[in-house]
Amino acid sequence: MILNHQIHLKEVATAKNTLVFIHGLFGSLTNLGMLARAYYDFHSVIQIDVRNHGHSAHATEMNYAVMAADILETLDSLNIQKFSAIGHSMGGKIAMQLASQAGQRLEQLIVLDMAPFAYQESHHEQIFKALFAVKNAQIESRQQATQIMREYLHEEMVIQFLMKSFNKGQWLFNVDALFHHYSEILNWKTIQPWPKEALFIRGGKSAYISKDEHFAAIQQQFPHAKIAVIEDAGHWLHAEKTQQVLDEMNQYLN
Repeated sequence: MILNHQIHLKEVATAKNTLVFIHGLFGSLTNLGMLARAYYDFHSVIQIDVRNHGHSAHATEMNYAVMAADILETLDSLNIQKFSAIGHSMGGKIAMQLASQAGQRLEQLIVLDMAPFAYQESHHEQIFKALFAVKNAQIESRQQATQIMREYLHEEMVIQFLMKSFNKGQWLFNVDALFHHYSEILNWKTIQPWPKEALFIRGGKSAYISKDEHFAAIQQQFPHAKIAVIEDAGHWLHAEKTQQVLDEMNQYLN
């Protein structure tokens, strides 16, 4: 599947490697924009809507193998061979899967607040309830949708994030497919160790990279990885502490 994307090309001889930004669950290609824009001057930058999100096609199949294949097919359509990937949350898992499926093409890897690990706990039960409630209400108004969301969710930042994907009375993401494949999104199939250096950036207040088994999974599959922590940041570390995240990225990329 060729995915919806935005591309900012640097065709001059001094251009550095192409950077591919991959958003997380319920997101879209704009979500990592505050990071992507920082690299427009020196890199070709591609921001992608993964399948069942944004303006990319909906599909019944959804797992990390096919989502990584989508990225590669999209890059092939743009005649891009070598690239580096930056992924947040679910997008981080897609980026890590690229290390398995296209390890020779992937030059550098940055993962934001996600481990190569099969998580058991659901973080999105209430979100799905809210999304289905809005869908079933069959309303057009963003205000009405937001009011319904507030009956289920109490974090205004999460509500506003989700509402970015509400358009003309419908969710841009495929709620049914995401719900049906949620266990696969939580899951992870261990990959062979990637021999290159990688950067994992975790939020100091986030639970996603916090347990011994999370660190062990990173060490096993990405033995040359550096793990950086952004203090006082949660799972949305790139939005909460943008400059600190960029500082870590710049040290790794340059």
